[in-house]
Amino acid sequence: MSEVVLYDYWRSSASYRVRIALNLLDIDYRTVPVNLLEAAHRKPDYLSLNPQGLVPTLVIDGQVLTQSLAIIEYLAELRPEGGLLPGDSAGRQHVRALAYAVAMDIHPICNLHVVAHLIEVTEKAEAREEWMQHFIADGLGKLEAMIDGAGGAFSFGDAPTMADLCLVPQVYNARRWGVDLTDFKRIVDIDARCAELPAFQAAHPDCAKP
Repeated sequence: MSEVVLYDYWRSSASYRVRIALNLLDIDYRTVPVNLLEAAHRKPDYLSLNPQGLVPTLVIDGQVLTQSLAIIEYLAELRPEGGLLPGDSAGRQHVRALAYAVAMDIHPICNLHVVAHLIEVTEKAEAREEWMQHFIADGLGKLEAMIDGAGGAFSFGDAPTMADLCLVPQVYNARRWGVDLTDFKRIVDIDARCAELPAFQAAHPDCAKP
């Protein structure tokens, strides 16, 4: 395999997911930081690579891949033995539903550019924290209901899947914005279990920060 390059922002949830996936699958990669706060994602050289101007972007096997879940699914197909997606159709659907509940329902509405626009239209800087707490807590409450009562140590079964790759960065964001996690016992337990694994530890924003 030729050199794998991840264009990454250390605090991006989407980038965080892909770092965990690469680590779990033992795929060596080089990181190229894309500083969102300095608008590096809007520069022509990066837009030529990723026209959406989003992170992450993964260069692998001579291809340029975008969108974190599409990247993770590519990696899961590349290394099916890694278990990021279950081997059966019903299991894959279940894991995708859990992952999408975070990546498509919580994450987009809590994205920084969305919240920046909120502050602009409301002219209330304090609205940001209230917005984040409300939508993250609401989404995690629904996710807790989806995984409550499910067997296994992780979101689906006894090994991490794509669902956990989405859950852990969202819990990181929840703590960052002061969300009360008291009622999300299953989520907190899974997050703690993931935190014991080297692949998750190495992907943590504190380790990925340039």
